[in-house]
Amino acid sequence: MTAHPAPADPDDPAFLAADEVIDHGHPAVRALARSLRGATAEETARALYEHVRDELPHSADVDRWSAAVRASDVLAAGDAVCHGKAHLLVALLRAEGIPAGLCYQPLNVLHGLAAVRLPGWADWVRIDPRGNRPGMDARFATAPEDERLAYPEFPVLPGVHAAVPPALAAALARGVPGEASFDHIPVGL
Repeated sequence: MTAHPAPADPDDPAFLAADEVIDHGHPAVRALARSLRGATAEETARALYEHVRDELPHSADVDRWSAAVRASDVLAAGDAVCHGKAHLLVALLRAEGIPAGLCYQPLNVLHGLAAVRLPGWADWVRIDPRGNRPGMDARFATAPEDERLAYPEFPVLPGVHAAVPPALAAALARGVPGEASFDHIPVGL
């Protein structure tokens, strides 16, 4: 298993904040979050995760390349690469008042993940909303030792980011709708 995320204070308001990419104030994002709300924060987080993982396909899996990055754009497009899916998941979690952030995993390009820390949890837990396919079995986890990422054989960079790092945001902005390419996504931060 890869190193646990570096400590980040889940009480830091940045892990609940909206920005240009994590636009959880958007009416469609809020409506979806509300519609999936469970009886507890954990049930809500699980439902939001499973919805993004299972109901919004990864662009490569359906050969439909929206290039959507902003959470509300991902929701409108109906597909995205891992970064867009992670941004939507973080926005949905924050819309429900659940601290969430972003983590990254270097593959042949930088893979985007989400991290969540619910009340009573001792640690941040990484969750991978990429979407399963044969050979991938990402799942919701409630503890670091139970993390099930899509690419478990690759290390995860340390840390939980409250916002998309600027260099990565600039690279993601170079994505072109309809173009099946990861060339604009860097390998590291």
